[in-house]
Amino acid sequence: MNIATMAATDWSAVAAIYAEGIATGHATFAVAPPGSFEDFADGKLMACAVVARDEGMEGGGVLGWAALTKVSDRCVYAGVAEVSVYVAEAARGRGVGAALMSGLIARADATGVWTLQAGIFPENTASLALHARHGFRVVGRRDRIGKMTHGPLAGRWRDTLLLERRSEVTGQE
Repeated sequence: MNIATMAATDWSAVAAIYAEGIATGHATFAVAPPGSFEDFADGKLMACAVVARDEGMEGGGVLGWAALTKVSDRCVYAGVAEVSVYVAEAARGRGVGAALMSGLIARADATGVWTLQAGIFPENTASLALHARHGFRVVGRRDRIGKMTHGPLAGRWRDTLLLERRSEVTGQE
């Protein structure tokens, strides 16, 4: 497996993996992936966006992706970003998420991001465990923060856990 910078040419695979996550009902409130790579990239810190490639697959098939989204345009929050990590259903349980998270954290540190945050449904135990292994801690619970509009939990109010990770490299001064 190779962790590489996400490119526009990865979009069809990224969108398909995103759609798999959406279908579980435990990954996001989003109804569908954005319509294009440009729409996806809007608001993201694309210098940090990565994909995991299977070097054994023809064309280096994408196994998963990770990206950071700015949490605010206010300058005091310039080093705070929200994490998204998605692994293809067929690649789960193979360390892809851990490799993506490690690559994402290294890029975040290198670009001056001092706090990573994540909003995760409490039922998504695999994502919670992945984040915990990479130094994230639960800082709060947002009760009934949003109502699902799609999938197996449509019509239900959902809670999210707010997790945070402070960089050991950036923002220490």
